Amino acid sequence: MKDKKKLKILAIAGTVALVILIGVLIAVVVNKNKTKDTVQENASTDELEAVTVQLDKKRDENVQIFSGTDRPVAVMIDNNVNAWPQYSINKAYIVYEIIVEAKETRLMALFKNTDVDMVGPVRSSRHYFLDYALENDAIYGHLGWSPKAKKDISSLGVNNINGQFYDTGAARTSTSRYWREASRKAPHNAFTSVGSLYSIAKDLGYRTTSEQKSVLNYVTKEVTLDDGMDANTVSIPYSSTNIVKYEYNSELGKYVRYSKGTKQKDGSTGEDVVTKNIIITFAQNELLNGNDKKGRQDVHDVGTLDGYYITNGKAIKIKCEKSSRNAQTVYKDLDGNEIEVNDGNTFIQICPINADVKID
Repeated sequence: MKDKKKLKILAIAGTVALVILIGVLIAVVVNKNKTKDTVQENASTDELEAVTVQLDKKRDENVQIFSGTDRPVAVMIDNNVNAWPQYSINKAYIVYEIIVEAKETRLMALFKNTDVDMVGPVRSSRHYFLDYALENDAIYGHLGWSPKAKKDISSLGVNNINGQFYDTGAARTSTSRYWREASRKAPHNAFTSVGSLYSIAKDLGYRTTSEQKSVLNYVTKEVTLDDGMDANTVSIPYSSTNIVKYEYNSELGKYVRYSKGTKQKDGSTGEDVVTKNIIITFAQNELLNGNDKKGRQDVHDVGTLDGYYITNGKAIKIKCEKSSRNAQTVYKDLDGNEIEVNDGNTFIQICPINADVKID
């Protein structure tokens, strides 16, 4: 009797052990399958990211205006009438124009993967231009600075080159990095070269290469904006006496630039200043701190701002989204899609929010 009871207990224990073993085996198989699925899912994600990177690189390789790994160089350009003609504007891939004091504007020209032997006249920095040097990962060349710009260059860690430390004050020689042209009067006669700026950047320990994607979403196909409004002439008033105008030349497929009633010329070639693309951004400007004695401005460029994208004789309304001072601006159509930009140079006109822009 005891033996039968003992055998019965052993049988039950064996059954329980078998059930536990089967459960363990099932768990192992399930976990193995889950791990396999996870690995496959992660592999798919990694593969997708790799393909995306390859497509971005392929796009960048095909785009002509933004190519190579040279870090961009941004140069502050004088825009007073006594500074005309400016040199090498047509070689810049982007030119920003923003209001400064005395109802004037200044330009910031960006160069990449191009040999520019003479650029200028170079003028002093204003703090809001730093936002666009930063978003382009550019080395920032200037000649002096406003107090606010000097402070922000330091606090934002901008890789800058102040020409005041390199200006010879004399005519160009074989060793000049910043120099003066005798044919013009100061302060409208200071010049530099892209090669000089790269040379100084290396001396200062700045990085001279960049893997950062372009701010603008360039495409190699022709963007025609077929549903846009006609834009054969564009008028952008920064003030009643300072009006920028563009006229579309259909033979060139580009816009010819005028400022203050004068057709602009590139001093390095004598050719008209032209652009493939125009972006207009409306931004609030006001006296810096409300009381700057010299009339220096503050420009509110962070946030979602209204604007236009103009190319090939057409224009569409856009939104210009910038989340912080060093974040890249994303330009979107009114459906929320990032706009495609023609492979060519671009003037970005950051104008007063109430400017009576006319597009015809």
